[in-house]
Amino acid sequence: MKILLTGVTGQVGWELQRTLMTLGEVIAVGRNPNNTNCYMDLAQPDSIRQIIREVRPDLIVNPAAYTAVDKAESEPDLAMAINGIAPGVMAQEAKRLGAAIIHYSTDYVFDGTYAMPYTESDKPDPQNIYGKTKLAGEQAIAAVDVPHLVLRTSWVYGGRGKNFLLTMLKLAREREEIRVVDDQIGAPTWSRMIAEVTAQILAQASGNVSSFLASKSGIYHLSASGQTSWYGFAESIFAHDPKRSQQKLKKLTAIASSEYPTAATRPAYSLLNSQKLSHTFGITLPHWQKTLELVLASHCSIP
Repeated sequence: MKILLTGVTGQVGWELQRTLMTLGEVIAVGRNPNNTNCYMDLAQPDSIRQIIREVRPDLIVNPAAYTAVDKAESEPDLAMAINGIAPGVMAQEAKRLGAAIIHYSTDYVFDGTYAMPYTESDKPDPQNIYGKTKLAGEQAIAAVDVPHLVLRTSWVYGGRGKNFLLTMLKLAREREEIRVVDDQIGAPTWSRMIAEVTAQILAQASGNVSSFLASKSGIYHLSASGQTSWYGFAESIFAHDPKRSQQKLKKLTAIASSEYPTAATRPAYSLLNSQKLSHTFGITLPHWQKTLELVLASHCSIP
């Protein structure tokens, strides 16, 4: 199987490049020609088409995205080009080749007003530009008759890149007090778990990956089990920090979202129900606290 993988410098893409290499030939592409094997500008449809037609993959895996949630409010066209239009172009090219596509989306496609974990059949209603563009990407893929999986995840973090975990660890070594929002509920999800689950799904395909995904095409929620707030996430990070002795932190304060205004509105509740994925592929998704402990224990290089 020949796999075209985008976004290889991102959190999920970096992990996917490692988990997918046992399943076939992985051709990694990114926006920086100095760091990846191929150059693809997701804001330019012609660039996308050119690379896909040159590589002729059996499967396109697309974790690449415009993820600057607040900045997207002032760059809606760029966010739409990368998050909304590019996935549709990839799906069209995949269909042209008889290939399949796996794409990643977000809990931010929901408005956050539910009291129960969102299922795949619940109606999306994004409240910010980022969520709207990610929903557009989902819809663009669905509009193309191509074997596909859209994997929605939430609160992604890991041992590299820019994410809440690394930000909190850095701040704990610099500040005596940290204030964190406590009225937004979700499930922190380890980037490596997302990549490993993707590989586990693909490992079930015997023979033609397009045939395997054709019968299972659609949206699946892929998020860690359990729930917490950003404050609860931070509290657990500090409690399990293997370098806790280096912390200057003396006080962690819970605040309301109104006390921490941002350009983009975040959903107050964006917990995802991942039972469909578990039932379809027989995969158990671990609790967010267990994966966090594993990340902190296994990444000695985390600052």
